[in-house]
Amino acid sequence: MSAGFHGRRRPVVDSARIPPGQHLTETFPVLSAGPTPHTPLDQWTFTIRGAVDRPVSWTWDEFLALPSRTFTTDIHCVTRWSKLDTVWTGVAIDTLLAGLDISASYAVAYCDGGYTTNVPLADLRGDQAVIAHSYDGVPLEAQHGGPARLLVPHLYFWKSAKWIRGIELRHDDAPGFWERYGYHNYGDPWQEQRYSGD
Repeated sequence: MSAGFHGRRRPVVDSARIPPGQHLTETFPVLSAGPTPHTPLDQWTFTIRGAVDRPVSWTWDEFLALPSRTFTTDIHCVTRWSKLDTVWTGVAIDTLLAGLDISASYAVAYCDGGYTTNVPLADLRGDQAVIAHSYDGVPLEAQHGGPARLLVPHLYFWKSAKWIRGIELRHDDAPGFWERYGYHNYGDPWQEQRYSGD
């Protein structure tokens, strides 16, 4: 074979890390339901409200001052792409809920642009979810949900709401934006829970 015709060798990937019906991507596709919001950081706040003893809120500077962690995880989009070994930095939901008296079983993430998504509170706790502010060592770009997005990597990526501004804690479940349009209420990629009948 002549030089230049070998092609680039693809890394060996453990197929057990890719859920059924997914294909691997090395890019980071951008999919959004509407235009990308650009909230100035001096106007950004994050609030926890609802079925809690008291609402709490942080400004951007206060949020960044909270303990953060950096971790590597795989992400899986309902549109069938998976991206492995993504690196995020953010504040754990457990940190944000610490010290609060909570009677809720469900949460609704609400965002700039009017987007919402619902998640059982148990799926946000136990070090399973963060509010991410950085990706791959740099501040999260607006097209990927910056300045901050919810990250729930064990669920399909639409549950990792972009441009998050808060969480409403609830006693009852309340479908979010895509869930009202027929997406699955839970969204487990390993069970291929893409749509309401799955």
